[in-house]
Amino acid sequence: MAPTEVFLLAILIIFTGPYLVWRLGRTDYWAPLVVVQIVGGILLGPGILGALFPSYYAFVFGAPTLGALNGIAWWSVMLFVWVAGLELDVGEAWKRRRETGVTAGLALGVPLIAGSLAALVMLRFPGWRGPEGAQWQVVLGIGMACAVTALPILVLFMEKLAILRAPLGQRVLRYASLDDIAIWGVLALILLDWQRVGRQGGFLLGFALATWAIRRLLRAIPENDRWYVGLIWLAACGFTADWAGLHFMVGAFLAGAVLDARWFGEARMDRFRQTILLGVMPVYFLSTGLKTQWGVGGPAVFAAAALLLVASVGGKLLGVAFAGRVLRWPKGDAKAIGWLLQTKALIMIIFVNILLDKKIITNETFTALLLMAVASTMLTIPMVAPLLRRDPGLAKRGF
Repeated sequence: MAPTEVFLLAILIIFTGPYLVWRLGRTDYWAPLVVVQIVGGILLGPGILGALFPSYYAFVFGAPTLGALNGIAWWSVMLFVWVAGLELDVGEAWKRRRETGVTAGLALGVPLIAGSLAALVMLRFPGWRGPEGAQWQVVLGIGMACAVTALPILVLFMEKLAILRAPLGQRVLRYASLDDIAIWGVLALILLDWQRVGRQGGFLLGFALATWAIRRLLRAIPENDRWYVGLIWLAACGFTADWAGLHFMVGAFLAGAVLDARWFGEARMDRFRQTILLGVMPVYFLSTGLKTQWGVGGPAVFAAAALLLVASVGGKLLGVAFAGRVLRWPKGDAKAIGWLLQTKALIMIIFVNILLDKKIITNETFTALLLMAVASTMLTIPMVAPLLRRDPGLAKRGF
């Protein structure tokens, strides 16, 4: 086959397989399409089908095909993270800063500590720390991965549960938005390169000046032009952040976070996010699956994933329960919010992909974290839906 035909065959597999499993298996309640796509990426990768059928893997996912798929994956995930940055509502969080700060701080801090302790246990054994990773970077990275809440997936799940625009949904969005900022701040700290500190300082200074200019420009031009100029701004921020050693994903998030979502239109932004998820993000999920490895042994990877799942889920529920007691929430609020904040797929996968690219963690650590992210995300809807049915007033409770 010609390279184009092999590439299109790979695209056909990427889009067809997960969709058929999702639709024919009716998995939507416990495994929405996005989760099935992530699992599909793992199955199609070298750790599963690649090991069982090496000739298939070498033919379909050879170097030319992988190069083309990686290009699509990089740009698609930059677009996705940019929209996530746009969706941050820092102003609303500031208006309710005590309640938001206490809840977001405990919801992030407790699983961060629990995940860091789990990382220390893992590091007592070989095979989990990457060749370029200091121990503190690995511990902080794994801890942060256990504390992450994926804001875009949270939005999709709350739409499915019909609570996105309800008071409960808006509360949860505030908490997750504040934690999203912390995630990228911690990533910038982990990636801080003292040999490139001059470049990184220059990037931040230049970014501050460019932000002032781009905000003035976007206010002055029509909405259609804002979208196009916004994409130019995204590419420029991604390039300069990567040049400075902070990774292009940090630049992509910052590119969206400093802009106002209202300039782009809420309905249009929702459609844009859905288009990215539908049209190009499955390629990113596949490229993520291709990085899964079981080199330290399958049982060890699954044991690490189970340990991280306990630290992540238990830490998040415990942290939100503390917040509920401090803020005197009505009964049932903390449990529902704690489970809603378990959505980790996508943002956590992006986060640990960066750690893997920088060789801070190994492929085996990445695989364990990926399994944890998929499991915690799959728990969200089955745990929250019964709570909403038992307490119809839960969705209407603001703070």
